[in-house]
Amino acid sequence: MTFLEEPEPSAGQERLYAEDLADDGYVWDLTRVWAHQPEAKEQLMRLFDATADAAALTPRDKAVIVLAQAAEIGDSYCAVAWGKRLTDWADPQTVIAALTANDEPFSEREQALAAWARTVARSPGSSTPQDIQRLRDMGFSEPQIVALTIYAGLRTAFSSIDSALGARPDIALAEALDPAVRTVITWGRAPG
Repeated sequence: MTFLEEPEPSAGQERLYAEDLADDGYVWDLTRVWAHQPEAKEQLMRLFDATADAAALTPRDKAVIVLAQAAEIGDSYCAVAWGKRLTDWADPQTVIAALTANDEPFSEREQALAAWARTVARSPGSSTPQDIQRLRDMGFSEPQIVALTIYAGLRTAFSSIDSALGARPDIALAEALDPAVRTVITWGRAPG
């Protein structure tokens, strides 16, 4: 379903496919992209985990960051995948708010994270000392701000790579998403 051919069989490709099949019962479209470079995907996932841990991000924090970033750059895949995750932890209205930059249901800390994710995704050169101070005011240390920025930047890169290579939200994933949330995701590639 991506713009790429099926990857050549390899131990890494088989490992990635087996993980998807064990977890979800199907191979994700984005896994078909990354199976061409399985070691790179595994290293990137470890870096996601390490930077999220270093920034002391909760699962909900990560969802807020990814949804803000995905909406900002028009990535339907991460919007669907992380919209499903946040719906499991919150409710559809919270996910819709995250996807439409409505900060009302979010804490001040989550609002700061979403704003920073949008800045990193949209125009990192437009960041200001006030943006960094807002993160400090939410309790983030300088090393945590760097880790947070690496996490947000890598999430943006991950989304860009998947989108550029034609990865589409998986139909099973999209069908598992609340219908009200699905109607808000009007950008990016349609499920396929």
